[in-house]
Amino acid sequence: MTGTTPDPAPYDAVLLVSFGGPEKPEDVVPFLENVTRGRGIPRERLEEVGEHYYLFGGRSPINDHNREFLAALREDLAGAGIDLPVYWGNRNWDPYLTDTVRQMAADGVTRAACFVTSAYSSYSSCRQYRENLFDAVAGAGAGEAAPRLDKLRHYFNHPGFVEPVVDATLAALAELPDDVREGAHLAFVTHSVPLSMNEGSGPEGGAYVEQHRSVAAEVVERVRQETGRRHPSALVFCSRSGAPHIPWLEPDINDHLQQVQADGAPAVVMVPIGFVSDHMEVVYDLDTEARATAEKLGLPVSRAATAGVDPRFVATVRDLLLERAAVERGEEVVRASVGSLPACWDVCPAGCCPNARAADRPALAGADS
Repeated sequence: MTGTTPDPAPYDAVLLVSFGGPEKPEDVVPFLENVTRGRGIPRERLEEVGEHYYLFGGRSPINDHNREFLAALREDLAGAGIDLPVYWGNRNWDPYLTDTVRQMAADGVTRAACFVTSAYSSYSSCRQYRENLFDAVAGAGAGEAAPRLDKLRHYFNHPGFVEPVVDATLAALAELPDDVREGAHLAFVTHSVPLSMNEGSGPEGGAYVEQHRSVAAEVVERVRQETGRRHPSALVFCSRSGAPHIPWLEPDINDHLQQVQADGAPAVVMVPIGFVSDHMEVVYDLDTEARATAEKLGLPVSRAATAGVDPRFVATVRDLLLERAAVERGEEVVRASVGSLPACWDVCPAGCCPNARAADRPALAGADS
């Protein structure tokens, strides 16, 4: 920065990169075809999965959450005196990344900082987005006029993400009946991935689970500091979608609820640390399916809110933008992080989070780009 004026140079735009989701019933199966392209999943299976969306009118909450986040981010940047356009592009549904990058090129954007709505390291939560960014630039039809896209670092342990989770966990504990609150278990929930994907995540492997465990431990400790109680906790998973013969991370949240109830847990707080907003994996897998399991078991449960548009989380984008801009200008920076792991790298190391199906597929924002 220069003086007290935030300096985002060399960036002249911010790009919000997300997963995308259907917005009406007729979008559901085409959206799922986009998500699973190349995996040979039969249409009948996609229609079965689509039933989750039809319970909510065929509309995923994710795009609406992104619109809210965009509005909050634009307000945050403007309030800090940062005059940059903010764009939005999705991996699997409109607005598609390629269309957005084409518009950025037409608008004269030369270099954009990309904030991905996925906080952790793995193929599906990092490398695949980097491949999408490569495809978007290649497909923009702008040639040399296409903007350079730099992915901002992972933010799973940024205080602007962790602190809202801590407060949400405390609020969810407060929702439980008085007689079960003190002994409540904390179930930290994230999206399951194949074991092989976790083993290949990060530069040395195992980063996906390691990063989640670090966040969970930090939240447990912060809750202890506030309540005087160290609640039992576990990292659990949801949304398994692979073939039955391929091992994925376990336990599933529903199996976990059954186990802790059998072990005598009086209540459970579900903390969706793997998600930044209340999209389908939260509103169906947790709020619908897992709650039904808990009700059947007679187990009191509550669910912590996601970071969403908490001002601290929105401001995280600004912090990461200015941090990376300073790095690109050759300045020293202090990287905000909490917990047992250091702040992550700016540029993904070569071989990080490999593509098991297409090892030679190009990706942006990495040492092997």
